Amino acid sequence: MDEILVDWDEFRATRTQLGAAFVRILGYFREDGTKSVAAIEEAMRARDPRGLVMPAHTLKSEARQFGGEKLGALAEDIEMFARHCVESQTSPDEYLPRVVALRPLFEQTLAALEREANPLVQRRPATFGRAVGY
Repeated sequence: MDEILVDWDEFRATRTQLGAAFVRILGYFREDGTKSVAAIEEAMRARDPRGLVMPAHTLKSEARQFGGEKLGALAEDIEMFARHCVESQTSPDEYLPRVVALRPLFEQTLAALEREANPLVQRRPATFGRAVGY
């Protein structure tokens, strides 16, 4: 996929819109996203395309709310394929590599969002208290 990891314009728009609630809502994304990824993995282990649909749909929507475009695109791809499998009564097995890629992409996206949400952490100098070169 060629999508960017995070659309920072969308991220900033959401941060502005949510105001003081932004950090709390981002925390909900961490919790809900973790649950969605686990539910997707479990449904794939059970070869249950119906079980893939809703958590992939939820993850897609929540990721895109924060600008997580690449994660949202992968979740949407899984959701649409799972819907096709339900309609055609076929196994979702061929999407196993995409489901396997989901957790690392979720973690990478969440880390980027949380770094941006807390810029003081990333701006703290690594050599705090020591002169550079010593």
